[in-house]
Amino acid sequence: MVYYSSGERRPLLARVVPNPLRRLASGGLGVRHWQAVLLFVGMMINYFQRVNISAAIVPMTQSTAGAPFYSWDTSDKSLILSSFFWGYVVSQVPAGLLAKRFGAKLVLGLATAIGGILCFFHPIAAKSGWQSICALRVLTGLVQGTVYPCVHTLLAKWVPRTERGLLTTGVYSGAQFGTAVILVSSGFIFESSMGWPGLFYLSGGISLAWALLFFWQAANEPATASRISKGEVEYIESLTGSNSSSQSMPVPWMSIFRSPAFYGLLAAHCGFTWGFYTLLTEMPTYMSMVLQLNVKSNAFLSSLPYFAMGLLCFVVSPISDLLINRGTISITTARKLFNSIGQWGPMACLIGLGYMTADEKTWAILLLTLAVGINAGCSCGYLINHIDLSPNFAGPMMGVTNGIAGVTSIIAPLVVGAIVSDEEDPSQWRMVFFITGGIYLVCNTIFVIFGKATIQSWNEPPSTSSTMTLRSHQENDSKSIAPTSDKDIRY
Repeated sequence: MVYYSSGERRPLLARVVPNPLRRLASGGLGVRHWQAVLLFVGMMINYFQRVNISAAIVPMTQSTAGAPFYSWDTSDKSLILSSFFWGYVVSQVPAGLLAKRFGAKLVLGLATAIGGILCFFHPIAAKSGWQSICALRVLTGLVQGTVYPCVHTLLAKWVPRTERGLLTTGVYSGAQFGTAVILVSSGFIFESSMGWPGLFYLSGGISLAWALLFFWQAANEPATASRISKGEVEYIESLTGSNSSSQSMPVPWMSIFRSPAFYGLLAAHCGFTWGFYTLLTEMPTYMSMVLQLNVKSNAFLSSLPYFAMGLLCFVVSPISDLLINRGTISITTARKLFNSIGQWGPMACLIGLGYMTADEKTWAILLLTLAVGINAGCSCGYLINHIDLSPNFAGPMMGVTNGIAGVTSIIAPLVVGAIVSDEEDPSQWRMVFFITGGIYLVCNTIFVIFGKATIQSWNEPPSTSSTMTLRSHQENDSKSIAPTSDKDIRY
């Protein structure tokens, strides 16, 4: 069914936003954009905590710049790389509930500060053996498990639907830029007087500094923010679809777990996580052992795919928003299209990468860059689909899907450790890449079949009708939504 305000096809913004607020939407930067910048930097810094071990594991097991090194075999290193996710998986759902109950600002700020403190203890733990590093990575995973549920909770409150692709993708691109920055800078840090321990000290110090800034400047929702205009509050609240009383609403777990759209989303999340973290944790080793790159070259080239992904996020997100807001394609179609680009594209690259050797460094690096870079499409696919389905429960839903997907982050490095007995053998890495490509294929196919981007009926109690017609026919395939009464356009 298609709805028009006066029998004409108009852009989405014109159809759902009253004239005064529409002028605000195109009137420049607002407090919501500053909140997005804070979260972007926060994502970068939290990925410093997450990725520093992937970069440091190579010099920690090799003699470089006089820093201490340890004789850990491939199995030990795989356990170290996967141990982060043991804690990460456990804390996902509790983190989403804590963010909903106490506010995402408090939970995210505290978690980042605690994670920063833990960074300082990594060099000390390494001296006690790989088991101590594993224990510390489990604790780091526990606090890092709060990041995505908290950020999703904040985005559901702060990001208008007409800006959802750009602002949400912009915030989450901080993960890619954080990964790239930590990898490219690690080579210089490793060869400095600090050695690899310096990477952990810097990660910890920056984390604490950001947490202080976040506590000072961030807000859980527009209504509680300082220095925000009434007009911007009304504009945001008219287009988020999130209920101001959602903190007291019980999570409709049974309805969520009965939803086919939820399982499509879950499959896409699992597929992305397997592929992304397989490459994130193993790429430095692959480049060092198969492509025969030195520490500094390895660090720079390992960062290149994540710079590419971060930049491509800012290419695909405006395209997605433009196609949706002009009514060219529905939100559901957009999510499936861009997620397919983000998973099936890398699948093809990984198949080609499986046949590369040290004599084909340039092609291998190009394919690795594309395999990670094209993942940017997923930022306009499954990653914001939680908010599409339920703005009120986006945080808890992210906790569930990210927690289950996190299990694949545990399994993936262990599978690599089981397959790759000789790290210099390209044929063993070929098997790793083929398995990853197959998972991309299957998981995105499930999302294409079952995925949706309409607000679900369980987003709020049946008796609640305070969040505008935006919910009731949010998409219908979202090509055309118009206010139908004075109630629908109140601000």
